[in-house]
Amino acid sequence: METATAQDIIWPEVELIRNEFPILQQTVNGRPLVYLDNGATTQKPVSVIRSMQEYYTQYNSNVHRGVHTLSQQATTAYEAARHAVAAFIGAHHHEVVFTKGTTDAINLVAAGFRKTILKEGDEIIISAMEHHSNIVPWQLACEEKGAKLKVVPISDKGELDMDAFRSMLNPRVKLVSITWISNTLGTVNPVHDIIALAHEQGIPVMLDAAQAAAHTPIKVHELDVDFLALSGHKLFGPTGIGILFGKESWLEQLPPYQGGGDMIKHVTFEKTTYADVPLKFEAGTPAICEAIGLGAAVAWVNRIGIHKIQAYEHQLTEYAVAALKQIEGLRFIGEARHRSGAISFLVGDTHPSDVGVLLDQQGIAVRTGHHCTQPLCDRFGIPGTVRASLAVYNTTADIDRLVEGVRKAVTLLG
Repeated sequence: METATAQDIIWPEVELIRNEFPILQQTVNGRPLVYLDNGATTQKPVSVIRSMQEYYTQYNSNVHRGVHTLSQQATTAYEAARHAVAAFIGAHHHEVVFTKGTTDAINLVAAGFRKTILKEGDEIIISAMEHHSNIVPWQLACEEKGAKLKVVPISDKGELDMDAFRSMLNPRVKLVSITWISNTLGTVNPVHDIIALAHEQGIPVMLDAAQAAAHTPIKVHELDVDFLALSGHKLFGPTGIGILFGKESWLEQLPPYQGGGDMIKHVTFEKTTYADVPLKFEAGTPAICEAIGLGAAVAWVNRIGIHKIQAYEHQLTEYAVAALKQIEGLRFIGEARHRSGAISFLVGDTHPSDVGVLLDQQGIAVRTGHHCTQPLCDRFGIPGTVRASLAVYNTTADIDRLVEGVRKAVTLLG
């Protein structure tokens, strides 16, 4: 298939979409902002900002325990957000636990496995492209229990070695925890195959969907995945909120992550009984406003259409890769056949941070560094990359500005 040209990528909705994001209308360093750091966090549409403002100005109150009107309104809105997120990922509402984000969700599962499942000699499988949040919690769990952390290798193109993965599956493996889309490489992993292969041997699977949620449809029951985590702020929602999906049988099996109010049925000094899932895992006053904001973000994505977003971003990614290839000395870090969201590269011997600073001076926001994937950078023998990560409000004009900016940065750096 031929690479899309700027003339091919005509989607009138994109300009209407951009108008819904106030932050995109500003200038940075005297130039119109080009925001290409969506892998770190996405910007927020007016509807999300407004939903959070309405909570604080009209019905700010705690949830679940109050009988007065404001508390009832807050509880209704909070639980409506849970239902919205559940529908978005194809889950039942009681299988959705509100967390602080993907990191918190992974730590919740790791804590549960550490307490009740992992034993000396057991194994956990992750991959060589994982974010630190899907490495360190499992390292801590394995160190405490005397278990082993196994790592699926990747190719020079940044794709999982599926033959190696198959060979690693055995009765000692208690969980496979894999990223759906790499935050550094943009690699889209074959999650259906990963889940099917693991389940053939009775091994549960957790997916880190932090980078996937804004780019691809998620249907957890069709996937048959056991756990899935995502973050609101990478899905056009607020920071400090995310979710853990868990099959009901697993959520029932795992112990509470934290103790406190709202996660109990009855407390005495001798014994406490816990609330039903998902409240069993939601101790204390939750991030009410943030959850409502996440619900509004999901509603916004649904209005645009996740399949439309996926198709547009696919074209935009192809356009960006083709345009960047024209820069002399540029090399991509990760060239998987299936990629989404992130494009990482280096140019000659220039340090990625130097390129990033010069791009910022031109009003172009990218991410530089190791992107919380230091083992992955070690695998490629690099200090980090320049990462341009796309969202639905980006355009071919943004890509053109990026290419122009990189050329200028390389010239200045000599």
